[in-house]
Amino acid sequence: MKVLTSKGQVEEGSFEEKEISRAFWHTSAHILAQAVKRLWPDTKCGIGPAVENGFYYDFAFSFPFTEAELQRVEEEMKKIVKESLPLQVREVSKEEAAAYMEAQGESYKLELIREMPEEERITFYSQGDYQEFCAGPHVTNTCQIKALKLTGVAGAYWRGDEKNEMLTRIYGVSFPKAAQLQEYLDMLEEAKLRDHRKLGRELGIFTLLEEGPGFPFFLPKGMALKNLLIDYWRRLHEREGYQEISTPMMLNRSLWETSGHWDHYRENMYTTVIDDTDFAIKPMNCPGGMLVYKLQPHSYKELPLRLGELGLVHRHEKSGQMHGLMRVRCFTQDDAHIFMTQEQITQEIKGVVKLIDEVYSRFGFPYHVELSTRPADSIGSDEDWEVATKGLVSALEELALPYVVNEGDGAFYGPKIDFHLRDSIGRTWQCGTIQLDFQLPLRFDAWYTGADGEKHRPIMIHRVIYGSIERFIGILIEHFAGKFPVWLSPVQVKVLSISDKNAAYAESVYDALRKSGVRCELDIRSEKIGYKIRQARLEKSPYIVVVGEKEEAQGLVSVRCRDMQEGAQELGCMTVSELADRIQAESEQ
Repeated sequence: MKVLTSKGQVEEGSFEEKEISRAFWHTSAHILAQAVKRLWPDTKCGIGPAVENGFYYDFAFSFPFTEAELQRVEEEMKKIVKESLPLQVREVSKEEAAAYMEAQGESYKLELIREMPEEERITFYSQGDYQEFCAGPHVTNTCQIKALKLTGVAGAYWRGDEKNEMLTRIYGVSFPKAAQLQEYLDMLEEAKLRDHRKLGRELGIFTLLEEGPGFPFFLPKGMALKNLLIDYWRRLHEREGYQEISTPMMLNRSLWETSGHWDHYRENMYTTVIDDTDFAIKPMNCPGGMLVYKLQPHSYKELPLRLGELGLVHRHEKSGQMHGLMRVRCFTQDDAHIFMTQEQITQEIKGVVKLIDEVYSRFGFPYHVELSTRPADSIGSDEDWEVATKGLVSALEELALPYVVNEGDGAFYGPKIDFHLRDSIGRTWQCGTIQLDFQLPLRFDAWYTGADGEKHRPIMIHRVIYGSIERFIGILIEHFAGKFPVWLSPVQVKVLSISDKNAAYAESVYDALRKSGVRCELDIRSEKIGYKIRQARLEKSPYIVVVGEKEEAQGLVSVRCRDMQEGAQELGCMTVSELADRIQAESEQ
C-alpha cells in the first residue's frame, strides 16, 4: 500500500502497520467529506481524523441530518473511490490557507488556521475537486479504499466544548479488502450481543441512573464480582511485597498546584470550597502517594518501596463521551507507586511486567506491548529521559518481550509501556501501563539517603494492571459474554427445587454449599422446574443443581453444567461435598 507524506514522498507499507492504517482511514475521512460536499455544498466541515477502528468527520448541516441520509453519502463515497482520484499535496502559507477557507465559507477550518503560528507553513491535500488543509499522511489514490461502510451518526460539540455548537458526527470504517470489512461487521454484530450495558443489566451487575450520570451503581452480584477482583489483586500484591495505603478522596488546592494538576487538569476536576479554602476531589492517586512517602526519611536500604492503592478517583467526562462502565466519571484505579534508585529501574520494571502477564493470563487475555517515547511537550533533562527510556527498553529486552515503539507518545514527565489486551472477539483494550517519572519526586522535593550519606532523588514508577476496575469489569463482561469462569462468577451454583415438597432439602443443600465456601443462590418458588432451569441458564451460572424426591431420598444433588455441549449438560448425581470439591478445583486452575 502506498502512502503520500506531507513532504510529497511516497512510502510503502502494509495495512496491518499502525501508521499505514491510520493514513488509510484518514483518507477515507476525506472521501466522506468530499461526498458530503458534493451532495450538500453548503455544509460546513469540522474535523475528520482516523480513530482506533476507522474514522469520523464532523459537519454542520443546514438541515436535520439523520441515519436515513447515510446510504446516500455511502454511495457517493463509493463513486469517488471508483473515480480513482490521485491524492496530491502542496504547501501554502497561513495567509493563503486562510484566504481559501474564507472563500469557501469554511468557518470552522478558518478558526483552526487562524490559531496557527504566523510562520507556519500548511499542507493541503487534494483529490479531484476536493481539497483541505491537513498534516497527512494519506494513501496515494482513492481506489485503494476497496471496502467501506458508514456505521453511525452522533452529535458532537465543536472541539469537544459544550459551549460550542453541536455538530453532526458521521462514523465509518474501511478496508483494503471486502473480506476484512465483512469480518469487522460480523465482529460488531457479536459485540452487540455482548454489550456490557445490556448484559450488566440482565445479570444484575450494575446500573446507571439519571440521578447520577457517569456514576455507576453496583448491585449485589456486581459487588461480588468487584470484590473478587480486588481480593485477587490484594493476594498478588501482598505476595510481591507491596504495602497497601489509602489516601483521602479530597485534598486542598496547594497539593494540586504542587503536582501541576491545578494548572493543567483543572477542567477535568471536581472542586469545592471548605473553610474558605479550595479543595479538589482527586482525579488520580499519585500526589497522595507522594505525601505518604514524605512522611518520614528514607534510606537506600528501604528501596524499592512499593505502595499500592485501590483509590476511587473522579474525573469530569463530557456527557457525550460516557459509555457504560468503559468511560465513567468515578472509578477505582488499582494504582501502585514504586520509589527506587536509578540502578533498580530495570529490575522493578521486569517485576511489574511479570505481574501484569500473570494477571492477564489468569483471565485468558493475549496482549501486545507498546513503548512510548519522549513527546515534544516533555519536561525534564535529556539525561533523565535517556536513563528512563533505556531502563524500559532493557527490561523488555531481558524478558524477550516483543514491543512496538510509539515515537513521541510518552507522558510529558516520562516514557511508558502500555499493555493492549485482546478479547475473545478480537478487539484490543489498553489497560495496563508502566510509567517512569523523574518529575513528581522533584516537584514534591522527595529524597532518600544513599550509601554515601548524601541526599538523592528517588525515581518513581506509576503503574496499573486493571487500569480502572469498573472498566475492566465491562471488558470482562463482553470478553466472557457474561459467562464468567467458575472462580470469578458472582453466583457459582443455582439450587432449584422441583416442588414445594423438596424446598426444605433444597435449603439444606444451599446452606451446605455456602458453608463450603461456594457462592450460590436458592430458587424454591412454586414454579415449574423447566421454567426455573431456563431462567437459571439465562443468568449464566456455571452450575445448576436440581433436587427432587429422588435426590432427597439418596442425599444427593443432580448437577447440570453451563459449559458442556448442548444435549449433554447433565453431570448426573453427586454429593454436595463432591460438587464443592469440583468447584474448588476449578477455581484454583
